[in-house]
Formats: sequence, structure tokens, C-alpha cells
Amino acid sequence: MPRAKWAVASLTVVLLSTGIVVLQRTEGARPAAVTTDDALPSRALGLSGHRRLVRELEQSGEHTPGTGARSPGTAPGPLRTVTGPLRAARPVRLLIPSLDVDLPLAGGRAEVVWDTGSPAPGAAGTAVVTVEGVRLDGLRRGRTIEIPRADSRTAVFTVVRISPGRASGHEGASGRAQLRLVGGETAVLARLTGQRRAH
Repeated sequence: MPRAKWAVASLTVVLLSTGIVVLQRTEGARPAAVTTDDALPSRALGLSGHRRLVRELEQSGEHTPGTGARSPGTAPGPLRTVTGPLRAARPVRLLIPSLDVDLPLAGGRAEVVWDTGSPAPGAAGTAVVTVEGVRLDGLRRGRTIEIPRADSRTAVFTVVRISPGRASGHEGASGRAQLRLVGGETAVLARLTGQRRAH
């Protein structure tokens, strides 16, 4: 009887030792297969500047609007990265997904007004848009602002700076498409990083 117990104890020790060795050898091993979803963040990190930022925001769902953030009947197309300004076209709406803002853009007396003395949003230069009744200080760097336009394209801007006080003048190099959004005592500067085509 004591021999049987000794044999069982010895066998248990051998099995445990073998299991530990196997675990140590496989612990640092690479996964057997890498899926497209696993590889996507690595590719996104390989991008630079605004292209990387747009891709990260798209993957994190930043471009998925909240309740009421899109007009009924407008199906947003896929986000495409842009490398330069778009052709000029009249802006029709202002969308700020992170603030759940969807407002018509008009001239004259309205909640959201595009300064027609500045370039059209998405075109080369800095477009100036004034908005009333929206707390722009709730925006953060990296958030997006979208402006659907009359040419069935939506210019997508990424916020690069939020400043207290109303800034004057049109900021930025003439060849770069930017947006200055002014509301209350807050001014937001955003750069064109993408576009969508309506379906």
C-alpha cells in the first residue's frame, strides 16, 4: 500500500513538471494566426499625422453620429482621407457628432452662419463659421466637425486647437483647408482631414 501511494505521488510530480515546462515554452509563442481586425491597428499606427488620427477616430467610432446628428434621408458615405483641399461648394449644414449638433448653415440671421468673405469650408484657406447657442468649449482636440455641402460631399475636419475668446482674421496658409468655428467666447481651429460622398 505505501508503494502504491509513493507511485501515485511520483506520477503526479512528473505530470505537473511536464505541464509547467510546456507552458513556459508556449508562453512567448506567437499567435497561430493574425486576423485582419488584429492587424488593422498596427497598420493605422504606421500612418502619419492627420491620416493616422482620422483612421484611429474612424475605428473608435468617433465618426458614428449620435442621436439626431444626421438629417433624415442623408446616408453618409465612407470616410476617405484627403491630401489637399476640395473644390469650393456652398456649405449646407454643420454637424458636430461629439456634441450631438446638426444645424442648417445659412447666410444672414441664423444660428449658424458661414462668413461668405472667407473660403467655402473644405476649399483652400480658412473658412469662418459662426455658431450661436452651442457650447464649443465642450469640444476637444481630435474630435471631428462635418460640413455637408451642395456638391453632395461632406468635408470632415479634425479639431487641432480650442481657444478662449473670439479670434479675428483668417488664420493659416492659403493652400491648406481649415475651418475656424466661432461661438460665444470660444474659437475652434480644425483642419480638413477627410471627405464623404452622399449615397
